[in-house]
Amino acid sequence: MTFSFGMVVIGVVGVGLTLKKAVEGASAHPGSALIVGVVVLSATMAFVRWGRRRRVGRGAVGGAVPVDSGAGAEVCPPGPALGPGDFARMDADAFEVAVAGLCERDGCGDVQVVGGANDLGADVVAVAPDGRKVVLQCKRYGPANKVGSQDLQRFGGTCFAVHGAEVAAVVTTGEFTDPAVEYAAACGILCFDQRDLDDWAAGTGPAPWE
Repeated sequence: MTFSFGMVVIGVVGVGLTLKKAVEGASAHPGSALIVGVVVLSATMAFVRWGRRRRVGRGAVGGAVPVDSGAGAEVCPPGPALGPGDFARMDADAFEVAVAGLCERDGCGDVQVVGGANDLGADVVAVAPDGRKVVLQCKRYGPANKVGSQDLQRFGGTCFAVHGAEVAAVVTTGEFTDPAVEYAAACGILCFDQRDLDDWAAGTGPAPWE
């Protein structure tokens, strides 16, 4: 920002001084003044184009695509499709946003990232293409940390009764313990482990609501 501002100042001062010289010499050397004027005009146009390129370039780096156009909307990362291992390199917040992005990509509406201190188990909520309400909990876990039955019990206590889920799923970058899988099956909660998540992202496996 400081560098760009400095370049603008230098450019403006330089153009101003050049114009002053051109005006002073116009009476004595009309032909030279005309040439200087053309050079100054060309330099000014080139300077403006350079400034525009810099602004566009900065805007493109780290850009983002809105997940929801409403107030407080989150964003999902742009760029090529996410592949195996990409999710594991994200922090918990980025993982939630990436999962929301997958929901929107696959036709969900009203996609929102609602995870936080008072989320009551819901990290991403959306409306599936067939109109059902989808409630997802995102667990950005490492290979040594599995999603346990207590995690599923906490989510099971709120996803249907509080959030009104018609499709409830826990999506993780890791794996589930056997008791967690058993509890989920008994309660109608879907378990999406790392392999399921990678398949969903690649388009080779189903989304949670399918």
